[in-house]
Amino acid sequence: MAFLELLIDKIWRKKPHPFSESEEYLERKRIEKEHYNDCAGVHENLPDIFHYWSDRYIRPKLEAFGFSSPDDFFRYYLEQKCLENSNKYNHFLSIGSGNCDLESNIALILKNKGIQNFNITCLDLNEAMLQRGKDLAAEQNVAEHLEFRQGDFNNWKSDMSYDAVIANQSLHHVLELEKLFKEIRRSLNPTGIFITSDMIGRNGHMRWPEALAIVEEYWQQLPSLYKYNNQLKRQEDVFDNWDCSFESFEGIRAQDILPLLQQYFHFHLFIGFANIISPFVDRSFGHNFNANSDADRSFIDKLHERDEEEIRKGHIKPTHMLAVLGNSPAPDGIKYHPPLTPEFCTRHPDQITRTA
Repeated sequence: MAFLELLIDKIWRKKPHPFSESEEYLERKRIEKEHYNDCAGVHENLPDIFHYWSDRYIRPKLEAFGFSSPDDFFRYYLEQKCLENSNKYNHFLSIGSGNCDLESNIALILKNKGIQNFNITCLDLNEAMLQRGKDLAAEQNVAEHLEFRQGDFNNWKSDMSYDAVIANQSLHHVLELEKLFKEIRRSLNPTGIFITSDMIGRNGHMRWPEALAIVEEYWQQLPSLYKYNNQLKRQEDVFDNWDCSFESFEGIRAQDILPLLQQYFHFHLFIGFANIISPFVDRSFGHNFNANSDADRSFIDKLHERDEEEIRKGHIKPTHMLAVLGNSPAPDGIKYHPPLTPEFCTRHPDQITRTA
């Protein structure tokens, strides 16, 4: 099975890009828009066990660099830009902004701190989500700081330069990554930065064979009632290495994000984390765990420890990242948690790695 999965990946990677006018692309685009039309809380409904895990283990990784959560990460760097450029108006762009709740909340925090020298342009494919963003900005009284543009980021062309471009969990929906990264690079002013939080694992958010073997090892330890998939509404007594990109753009080129970022930009900050823990704490299976149960917390603790050990040894690679990048190297060098540099954390599709 591992050989077949690798062969399928190689075939997919040879698939010609772009095919942005093909019937397949247009159908995926339709499904994507339809899925998010009524999705008012894209980043909500995370299980309690996810919050237990992230607060205990991921928050300290972030706090080491001055922020406490992914949302706070974006706020931190945009605020720094406003303070650094206090004598000018700062233009920010959000790629794939969705409902624009992150952007509106950042604008509110900055405004409450007396910071007014900024504008955030929200770019998204979905008109319904942008309308929700407009409504939220008006409700929070920050409409003067937000602009809304409907467009497909696969074919986006910048008409101005930006002090920062942000992408919050949107890159793994992008088919034309090379085109997008070229355009972001072109749009950044000389001191501009690209700030992103995203998924960098295998396409479709699948597990690579070496990680899948460990997931299956722990899956066998779980009682059957923990194996109900709450998103797909089905029992999975045998773990299904599900390809989320089968119909839509979910994870369509996730495995290419990190290698291409290294090709197009210079990293200023890189935080890579989590692999085998993800299926157990995400929306599909995480709701089956009780965050108040000593036994459930102990299982997650042991799984996280194994995850960290395998990642540090290079046996498996992180599937999540927070990163700050620029067109030039950072004056003080890249910040990261050793040994997890972007290069160390890159999993090439054709590499042969140790299996558990």
